[in-house]
Amino acid sequence: MQKILTVVLFLTLLLPPVLVLSEDNASSVDTAPAARSAKTENTTEEMLGSLLDLQKNLNEQIRISRKKLGQSNSEAEKKTLEQEIAHLDKQLSDTTKDFERIATGVEPALFTEKEPETFSWKAELANLLEPAIKELKRFTDKARKRSDLKERVSELSALTQTAAEAVKHLKTVAQTSRDKRVIKEVNSLLPEWKNVNERTRSKLDLAESELTKLQDQDTSMVEGFSDSLKEFFRARGLYLIIATVTFAAILFGCRLAYQLIVRIYFKVGKKEVKSFQVRLLYIIFQVLSIILATLGLFFVLYLAEDWFLLSVAIIFFLGLSWTIRHGLPRLWQQARLMLNIGAVRENERITLHGVPWKVESINVFCQLVNPALELKLRVPIEDLIGLVSRPFNPEEPWFPCRRGDWVVVNGGSRARVVSLSHEQVEVVERGGRRIIYPTEVFLQASPANLSRNFRLRVPFGVSYGLQEIITSTVPATMKEYLEKRMEEEGYAKSCLNLQVEFQQANSSSLDLIVLADFEGGAADICKRIERAIQKWCVDCCTQHGWEIPFPQLTVHRAD
Repeated sequence: MQKILTVVLFLTLLLPPVLVLSEDNASSVDTAPAARSAKTENTTEEMLGSLLDLQKNLNEQIRISRKKLGQSNSEAEKKTLEQEIAHLDKQLSDTTKDFERIATGVEPALFTEKEPETFSWKAELANLLEPAIKELKRFTDKARKRSDLKERVSELSALTQTAAEAVKHLKTVAQTSRDKRVIKEVNSLLPEWKNVNERTRSKLDLAESELTKLQDQDTSMVEGFSDSLKEFFRARGLYLIIATVTFAAILFGCRLAYQLIVRIYFKVGKKEVKSFQVRLLYIIFQVLSIILATLGLFFVLYLAEDWFLLSVAIIFFLGLSWTIRHGLPRLWQQARLMLNIGAVRENERITLHGVPWKVESINVFCQLVNPALELKLRVPIEDLIGLVSRPFNPEEPWFPCRRGDWVVVNGGSRARVVSLSHEQVEVVERGGRRIIYPTEVFLQASPANLSRNFRLRVPFGVSYGLQEIITSTVPATMKEYLEKRMEEEGYAKSCLNLQVEFQQANSSSLDLIVLADFEGGAADICKRIERAIQKWCVDCCTQHGWEIPFPQLTVHRAD
């Protein structure tokens, strides 16, 4: 909190120099157009004089038209004269407004009283959003004004040229015509068109003057952006920073209050198992902290009377609330998970990505652990929606193998596991060939783990000449011989069990089978041991004179 106050105080001390700097810059900029000021005043005086002359001409034209209206007996002519008088009145009113606007330098319509309006929630909502919209429009105000003035100048230029051509044409007709009636009628139209020409000329001069004034006030893009940035930080930057700091401070304060309450009253550490009450208190504090932080932000902007930032904040949070509304069912499921009363619970077993995991903790980000993989996975709580956990037995395996184990996949050659994850398993065969399996494919192949003890089955056949002793003397003698040779070769310490048994009476031999169980430490040389057992069986038969048969074909000949 002291750090936050220090930041606010620093910004407060920093602000006056910025304001002074901006005022100095403004004074230096204001001295530049001093030379243009006198020229603008002269132009304004000329425009006001031309407007007064135009008003005089319009009043005279209206007087003449009303006199004609009183003397006319034709209804059609009266109707035409009434329309002409109404048009002249409108021109006179516009000229009066132009004179007032040029003389005052402001828009008189701004001071016109508005009629009282009835209450409308749509209008109130529009009023609420109006400051933000106005502020956004203000950034493009000069560009839009410049564009409108250019279009108006172009339009008035065309009208002025057309009116001048009309006056010129009327003068030509009056000079060249020999019919006195035509000359009289043309001369009666000439003042009206002169007034039209003067009025459009005055409007054109006014539009060009406004455009020139606006262009004189323009600065470069970089200077304009810099000025806008300075104005923003001078007018709203401090309020925005204070509101943001207030929002963060309330969130931090609620978080600190929650931790103090949990440690003092519930006496629960960070890594201890949390009860239902603690979890419920956590969710309540999370919701309250967001609500209080939002209200605090609104309150700061309200005190600052910055309706633009307040409107933007309201629009942002309304949009956020509207977005969250569609996710309320998922939020409810997430709340149940965080309370540890959902389908997935802490210290239970789930399957994710085809791999079993132990749920270590449930929060906004959940911790999943696989002891066999020696891997901890952090997943967002929404990924657990739709999954179901279950209690597990301590004897249940978490993975078929560990790093460094020897395995046989799909009945192939044995390989050593060098890398394990929930995404892929990498093994290295004898000779150095590396194979990478996707973890799900590896598990579906049901790999045999030789590093958890293994058994060798070595069949061996002798001739039928040993039929009398094949079930007694031969197995015992061969077992004794194999044990002796294993002791000599150093395999006895890894051998857990050794059996030599009669297997079957084959077509050409009497088959024995050697069953040898070994510790997992000998898995890397299991094939070497298997070949050694075959060799020792042959040596035993040679030593005792036992015949080793070969496949025979008996042919019977009919007499």
